[in-house]
Amino acid sequence: MVTEGSPLMSVVLVTPDRFETIRVTVHHLLRQSIRQRLELVIVAPSLSELDLRESDVEGFRWHRLVEVGPFASSAMARAEGIRAAAAPLVALTEDHCFPEPRWAEALARAHEGPWAVVGPAIGNANPATKTSWANLLVEYAQWLAPAVSGEVEHLPGHNSCYKRSVLVGYGSELETLLLAESTLHWDLRTKGERLYLESAAQANHLNYSLPFSWLGMRFQGGRMFAATRARRWPLWRRWLYVIGGPLIPLVRLRRIMREMGRPGRPRWVLPGVLPLLIVGLAVDALGEMFGYALGPGKAAQELLRFEFHRSRFLTEADLSALAQQIGAG
Repeated sequence: MVTEGSPLMSVVLVTPDRFETIRVTVHHLLRQSIRQRLELVIVAPSLSELDLRESDVEGFRWHRLVEVGPFASSAMARAEGIRAAAAPLVALTEDHCFPEPRWAEALARAHEGPWAVVGPAIGNANPATKTSWANLLVEYAQWLAPAVSGEVEHLPGHNSCYKRSVLVGYGSELETLLLAESTLHWDLRTKGERLYLESAAQANHLNYSLPFSWLGMRFQGGRMFAATRARRWPLWRRWLYVIGGPLIPLVRLRRIMREMGRPGRPRWVLPGVLPLLIVGLAVDALGEMFGYALGPGKAAQELLRFEFHRSRFLTEADLSALAQQIGAG
């Protein structure tokens, strides 16, 4: 039971080093309409090196710091944050994804329904470059704002809200499933759980705008997804997907184009980003083929290099625009 003396929602936010890395996201969380019902859970390798001042979190009624030591994957850190959370709802977010002010409120309201997971619509926080749009479409096309609320098969990874009980029920397996959250969502559905996209909740994702950095991440992300998905598959099924790998970009491109045809979507984006989108999907599919055939390798560790400090992968124009947004906020 949730009372006025306990948080309604815990928001888990991971930093690989200092508080400064997550400061912008925390700023957006402080603007939430139900801020006084939120618990901020910060997960870090070392609390002594976090460099957190009390004034940084004094706007939250509850906050919790979780020290995990050096971590080989962000999934491990998120799993520890989830276990430490005090609220019945646990929302995940990132240092490069910025929730709109009614994000938490809309997610919590939707959770009054029979949903194990509720996810937001995703907007583009840096829409000026083709690479940014290509990244957003590859990762989030089916949840792109404006979206239509309704039951779905899976939701935005790293940015959705769960009933905590369904996560802790996985025990030690939780970390593995969080490596590629789509696999977690599909597993929940096999257990009879239901997932919901709430269009009134929106988070704006800061995307790669330097093409070569983006393509490096796409390969590792594809490999991690495939390895996690196929972890219990027999060898024959893995190789069936390897052989069919060249078809993956075509299937995904068709889905993206269908999503972009929905009312309100920015259709004008597609012609300009199509060549880059095709290349990104091909590289991602190549990563999947490696994952199905050879397992994850060092994909989790490689993804850590790309996952945080997104400013390293932005153009100078995007960096300038982001600084202006932060200043205006």
